[in-house]
Amino acid sequence: MSLSLLDWRRTVTGLYRDVRESIDNGQDPAIAHRQWRAVRDELFARHPDSPLLPDDRTRFGGLAYAPYDPELRWVLPMDNDVSPEMLRVQTGTDGTVEFKRIGRLRIPGGRGQLDVWWLTGYGGGIFVPVKDGLAGGATYGGGRYLLDTVKGADLGGSVDDGTLVVDLNFCYQPSCAYDPAWACPLAPPGNTLSVDVYAGELYVASEFSGELDAAS
Repeated sequence: MSLSLLDWRRTVTGLYRDVRESIDNGQDPAIAHRQWRAVRDELFARHPDSPLLPDDRTRFGGLAYAPYDPELRWVLPMDNDVSPEMLRVQTGTDGTVEFKRIGRLRIPGGRGQLDVWWLTGYGGGIFVPVKDGLAGGATYGGGRYLLDTVKGADLGGSVDDGTLVVDLNFCYQPSCAYDPAWACPLAPPGNTLSVDVYAGELYVASEFSGELDAAS
């Protein structure tokens, strides 16, 4: 393990901090989203811890994203009235990682609901994966991530009123979508939406070996 991974984590944490602060200061979320895309493209293209396979990195022209849709951003209350179900994920080098369900988010427009999980290991953090009707086609079959605060992916919210910022435009694919050597926690049934969520990071599986499409 080298300090390069620390640099990746610092960059991602700083990126999400900048996204939160810019929107809190009145910037259009679509502009903050463009910055999020630009930094992620740079990480994938040039960082030593990029999840792209070597051959895919040489042909990389940017991640694919759906156009920003302002109708897919909300500040939602978390429903705490859920049973404390446990999610245990075998991740290979990290062994079994455990999450405890702490709440549920009801997505507007009849789109369904998403369980909110808390990483029970050292440090802790909120984890909200999303699997929707595009999974296995335009998105990774195991789903995407919306929030993963232990790794910096935190869109904000208020502890005082128990809300989380949910912006489906910031859904991104786990590293195992690009490199099968990774073992990633995938979306369980309580994080599966029956509708298509045409937002966030996408790919076209018919493209090259990393199942990656050029930026759109």
